Amino acid sequence: MIPVNEFTGKKVAVFGLGRTGLAAASSLRAGGAHVIGWDSCEEKQKAARDVVDEICDLSRRSMSDLAALVLSPGIAHTFPAPNNIVALAKACDVPIIGDMELLARTLVKIDRDNRPKLVGITGTNGKSTTTALLTHVLQSANLDAICGGNIGRAVLDLPSPRKGQIYVVELSSYQLELTSSLHCDIACLLNLSADHLDRHGGMENYIAAKKRIFARQQSCDQIVIGVDDPQTISIMSELNFAGVPVCAISADTVLSKGVFVVGGKLIDAMDGHSKQVVDLGEAAGLRGHHNWQNAAAVYAMARKLGLNKEKIIDGLLSFNGLAHRMQPLGKLGKVLFVNDSKATNGEAAAKALASFDDIFWIAGGLPKKDGLDPTLPLIGNVRKTYLIGAAARRFSKQLKGLGETVQCDELSVAFQMAVVDANKSNVKQPVVLFSPACASFDQFSDFEERGDAFVGLFANARQKQ
Repeated sequence: MIPVNEFTGKKVAVFGLGRTGLAAASSLRAGGAHVIGWDSCEEKQKAARDVVDEICDLSRRSMSDLAALVLSPGIAHTFPAPNNIVALAKACDVPIIGDMELLARTLVKIDRDNRPKLVGITGTNGKSTTTALLTHVLQSANLDAICGGNIGRAVLDLPSPRKGQIYVVELSSYQLELTSSLHCDIACLLNLSADHLDRHGGMENYIAAKKRIFARQQSCDQIVIGVDDPQTISIMSELNFAGVPVCAISADTVLSKGVFVVGGKLIDAMDGHSKQVVDLGEAAGLRGHHNWQNAAAVYAMARKLGLNKEKIIDGLLSFNGLAHRMQPLGKLGKVLFVNDSKATNGEAAAKALASFDDIFWIAGGLPKKDGLDPTLPLIGNVRKTYLIGAAARRFSKQLKGLGETVQCDELSVAFQMAVVDANKSNVKQPVVLFSPACASFDQFSDFEERGDAFVGLFANARQKQ
């Protein structure tokens, strides 16, 4: 835990008592603040009683005595309309901040030579994988690195700051819009596409939130930015005049300077001379074109943190992937099993289908608006589809005439059928791919529970071999 001394002897309210809220409350209280916590969920209120000084419905008390309102990222404070408690705080001129702002204020008080390096990573897609991958590469090289933020541990639940440490932090647009003191030694923006626009009031505000990751950087810091979409290309043109070194990365374009990937080959051109570093096809945890940009970003950041290319390569090749995100579980006989439960829409599932040939595909759940449309151009990679959950009948109609499908209802039934069919097939490298293209809420509480169920089926099958 990181104690926050910013509000010693003052009253601070924490609204939202989930993972980030509990960590913020603990850190504030450790720093001497009087912490008032609130969440409409009674279970979360009970969980917070040991880490706050009082539980109080903030909509029923005056805000005038508060030094700050610490807001969990999921609570709206501007669009589509401010939460009622947020509106009350604004009316009383109470500063509204997030947990990342508390960390930023704590770090900025420490002399630069004695505080941890802070690496911030954001973007519409790929930021969790990039954060986990960079942390893995650094740890594999025996550096004192740990990740948190929008992935894993809340930022204030990270170990107390010390010299030589590296905080690798995934930052969502929700977190960034509540941050004004953030100073990243390395700031990475992977990509930008339309997302959360109702929450930000449009694309312009969404982009503005993401750009806050660069706001306080100096000439001794580093920017790493993807250039595979028009929005980030435009931002890079602005950053080139900001006085902070910029390294471009790409999964699609040959760059005269930067880091890029062509045909799966990672190329280092950071000094203006192109040198092939590694074939990403050899990295089992980084399958697929969508991981190329992540790998390029990690290579650039690791180089800037002082690692040589041999250590970076070792880290890239030994990365096993994030749980539930194109996660290779291993083989049973000749069949590879991949858990991609995080693919909760058609676009995400399409990336998985593009990564393999000869797929025995388990899909379905609670369908989303795009259905299977994004996957249809890739259906030639699929040998047979096993449909589960509420989407089974709809998806069966959508796939009619496009290959063999079977409605299984339950995941366990689909798994058993896929195992039998894949082993009987005459292909050399069959893949049983669980990439649902759907939300999980018809049969599971979330994508993680759903993915754990698939992992459990694989583990049981392996024990029986």
